[in-house]
Amino acid sequence: MRFPGFENEWKKEKLGNLCSKIGSGKTPKGGENVYQTDGIPFIRSQNVNNNCLLLDETHISEEVHEKMKSSKVLSRDILLNITGGSIGRSCVVPRDFQEGNVNQHVSIIRLKQYNPNFVQCILSSEIGQKLVFQGQTGSGREGLNFQSIKNFKIYFPSVSEQQKIASFLTLIDNRIETQNKIIDRLESLMLGFRQKIFSQELRFLDDDGDKFSNWDEKKLSEIGKIVTGKTPKTSKKELWNGNIDFITPTDIKEGKKFQKNVSRKVKETKSIKILPIGTVLYTCIASIGKIAITTTRSISNQQINSLIVNCNFFNEFVYYALLNQTPRIKATQANTTLPIINRTDFSKIKIKLPPFQEQKKIANFLSLIDKKLEKEKLLLAQYQEQKKYLLQNLFI
Repeated sequence: MRFPGFENEWKKEKLGNLCSKIGSGKTPKGGENVYQTDGIPFIRSQNVNNNCLLLDETHISEEVHEKMKSSKVLSRDILLNITGGSIGRSCVVPRDFQEGNVNQHVSIIRLKQYNPNFVQCILSSEIGQKLVFQGQTGSGREGLNFQSIKNFKIYFPSVSEQQKIASFLTLIDNRIETQNKIIDRLESLMLGFRQKIFSQELRFLDDDGDKFSNWDEKKLSEIGKIVTGKTPKTSKKELWNGNIDFITPTDIKEGKKFQKNVSRKVKETKSIKILPIGTVLYTCIASIGKIAITTTRSISNQQINSLIVNCNFFNEFVYYALLNQTPRIKATQANTTLPIINRTDFSKIKIKLPPFQEQKKIANFLSLIDKKLEKEKLLLAQYQEQKKYLLQNLFI
């Protein structure tokens, strides 16, 4: 994939031949005790994220900074994580960045004349990640050393084509960043409304403009029937490849209200308890508190408690009420070796409920924000997929 007007062959170069500096820093003497909330930004691997430099409140003094002259970070430097689980993540330091410093887990790559945004795009592409993997050293591939980075062989076009590619991909990066901010704002909005609604600071009015009656507290066992799932015997192959969704905790996605796209299906038999559409699912072992509402006739495994809400209560309100309770429930289970909520404990969980019509109004209101969030997350995924495609096709 080439931009119009560019036809010359790309030239292969060792990255080290194009750099005035490839190095990293160190943790200042005294470690975290010398960190402060203002001064010179001190960059660690967690600050290099998703092609962006995300600074936090970790700073060092001018005095410590001067003692670490060799690891000064300047605008337009490329930062590359060289150890740990985030190895290979990279970003370009913004033009308006004044000066900073870096620890030993992040490498500074300072080019002589080539476009840093172009080089960083290559590093984040499939080709660049392959170079990172191949360059790791040690029996357990613990990390990259400077010589490995210098030996990265990269194809380069002319400077003008580099600029064209980098500018184009930067536009997409900016759109992805903006999209992430939109999602963050919506999630904050949702959290704020949930806190106000379930603390009853915010109340809805009935269709005549009057207040609804007070909320009641009920156990989940009073709201509906609770079913703990079961896994069909894998030895009985005739039970599989049916038309009933078999739901496991991995099928329940954080932030997804409705249960969709289940990968495994079973056949309907007399011994299987079928969950009706609209059942509230709640993971109860290890990954406690993932919640969803079924959209098909289904069954679940033993790691899920299922609440079949009776007709006197609105299932979507129960979903949001449990979602609001989950942080407290998780904290209660935190001290156990394997966090678990058995059926008995689950049935004793209490939630507060307003009259049925207010339940519907609340759930419908929160659903509007959820639908907007789902739409914006889908758009983000499309932008990310578009960038992935371009990174796979723009570079040799």
